[in-house]
Amino acid sequence: MMYPFMTLNDDTEITHSETLPGGRVRVYIETPDERGGFRSATCWLPDYRWEGVCGYTASEMSFFKRLVRNNAHLILGFATDGGILSATAS
Repeated sequence: MMYPFMTLNDDTEITHSETLPGGRVRVYIETPDERGGFRSATCWLPDYRWEGVCGYTASEMSFFKRLVRNNAHLILGFATDGGILSATAS
C-alpha cells in the first residue's frame, strides 16, 4: 500500500509505503514529463538508500534528498499510522 505524502507545484507526487518488515519505508517520487511519461526515484528509509533514479538531474536529486531527509521523521510516523490522512483524521 502506498500513501500520499506531498504534491509539489510541478505536479511531483511523493508517496510512501506502510512500515515494512525491518522498519523500512519506501518513499517514491514521480514527476510527469513533457512526453507523457514520468521521471521517478525511490528512497528507502531509514537507510536513505536511493535506487531507480530515472530522468532527474543532479540538482533535482539534491533537492529531493534534502526534502526526504528533512521530512523523514514525519514519513516514518505516518507510515506507522496508515498515512497522513489517517494520522490527521484523529
